[in-house]
Amino acid sequence: MDLNLPISVFRFEFQAEDGLSLPVYAGSAWRGALGHALKRTVCVARDTPCAKCMLSPDTAKMRHYNAAPHPFVLLIEPQQSAPAYRLGLNLFGRAYQYLPYLIHALEKAGRRGIGKQILSLASVAQAENCGFRLLRTIYQPGQSPLAATQPPMPPLPASLGIEIETPLRLRNQGHYVTPETFRFTDLFGSLLRRISLPNYFHTNIAMETDFAGLTQKARSVQIHEPCLRWWDWTRYSSRQDTEMQMGGILGNSQLDGAQLAQFWLYLWLGQWTHAGKATAMGLGRYRSAM
Repeated sequence: MDLNLPISVFRFEFQAEDGLSLPVYAGSAWRGALGHALKRTVCVARDTPCAKCMLSPDTAKMRHYNAAPHPFVLLIEPQQSAPAYRLGLNLFGRAYQYLPYLIHALEKAGRRGIGKQILSLASVAQAENCGFRLLRTIYQPGQSPLAATQPPMPPLPASLGIEIETPLRLRNQGHYVTPETFRFTDLFGSLLRRISLPNYFHTNIAMETDFAGLTQKARSVQIHEPCLRWWDWTRYSSRQDTEMQMGGILGNSQLDGAQLAQFWLYLWLGQWTHAGKATAMGLGRYRSAM
């Protein structure tokens, strides 16, 4: 398997001059503000829809997708308290080269306001070794970010817990997967796309694997002791001028390690890429508990 997905992990810390007043889950507000700030900062064709831009990717895979996958996910911690506010950012593959633009865009987004909350950027730190070592401050003169690396993978445990921390939105045959219908193959199918597409678009190595064979084998993996629930969340989309239902699955379950040898690398990397829909705004985050 040719799978090489280098990842960079950053933490932004903002200061709120007044009391912190953000939605319980602010991922949508951050994602929208970041998109607007990036377009104002670096886009050379601001009035052109992305799908019609002459700079959009032109590859064989684009025949099957409307757009290339975002090379990042935001990490949103709900219900933070003032004066400090922390925001995480994972970058995939070559995206770490654009960190200065992202820092500038997030600083600009905070100054313009997340909802009605004005935030000033105080520091940016990078987690060494994809989060397995101490944070290293880079938002100051003389400090440069470390190169992206693939997270070191530990041995496959005998039993693996999956703890879903932000709403996981999966679809199967046109319907959203619920806690009652959740199966391992739903999660793995999403991870296969979430990892293979950034690997294709944002690294120099095309991933070669038996997609159909792995998907078929994933159907035999059983989930044990599921403790799952549906979390409802409604957000307003300014782009579509409508309210959108963005609920998803939260909770935990257990997997038998003896069934996971062929899937372990995807499950491990998925902690950084997230799974399901709306991952760029922080949804679909889970943790592998060993």
